[in-house]
Amino acid sequence: MELNSNVSAVITGGASGLGAATARKLASHGVKVALFDLNAEKGEALAKELGGVFCNVNVTDEASVDAGFAKSRAAIGQERILINCAGTGNAIKTASRNKETGLPEHFPLDKFNLIIQINLVGTFRCIAKSAAGMLTLDPIDGERGAIVNTASVAAEDGQIGQAAYSASKGGVVGMTLPIARDLSRDGIRVNTILPGIFNTPLLAAAPEPVKAALGAQVPFPPRLGLPEEYASLAVEMCRNGYFNGEDVRLDGAIRMAPR
Repeated sequence: MELNSNVSAVITGGASGLGAATARKLASHGVKVALFDLNAEKGEALAKELGGVFCNVNVTDEASVDAGFAKSRAAIGQERILINCAGTGNAIKTASRNKETGLPEHFPLDKFNLIIQINLVGTFRCIAKSAAGMLTLDPIDGERGAIVNTASVAAEDGQIGQAAYSASKGGVVGMTLPIARDLSRDGIRVNTILPGIFNTPLLAAAPEPVKAALGAQVPFPPRLGLPEEYASLAVEMCRNGYFNGEDVRLDGAIRMAPR
């Protein structure tokens, strides 16, 4: 896919971190961008910087997602690119003893379900609605669109306390190929990136020694990943017309230890 001002993109979780870096990278090629996020302050500021549009979207809410796509398409046209970066996580053991009472307790199912709803169902919701919109486009060189999802290395080697997070990201990996096959005859490609330990807002509050220790666990280069490195791969997945149905680790060769 040729990236230029005739192409529009929607980036979920686009107000910061991996999503913001990807929005900047796409905009540098002239692509018109719409940022879906809950952080209106950061989202509006970045949209203004890039000449794009911010849409206050909760990916777990059907009406919110519909309104976001309606707003973005009215402003910049039907998207040919969807980048799914919206997501979150928690760390709770499946079962453990309460530190204060000593009594056994289990992972609260509402907290487990919340992670699944945001990371997995929210991603699929945006894919399905975006792909339906892409079907209205005329193909260019046989292609109507490209979708890039964000999983995690935790999909393959999740750590202690990551049952919900790993399940949600494993689901994203697991649905990539079937969705790519679903959409192949209509010229829509689907790929997923599995980031390792990246320097994103989730780590922003961590002390520098903690970040350095995390980075030192990476075989090479021994540092945290940069959002711009994620963006580079996401953009290549959009540009390269033979890139389809793939789940790619971007992690400096790290394999996560149990804790």
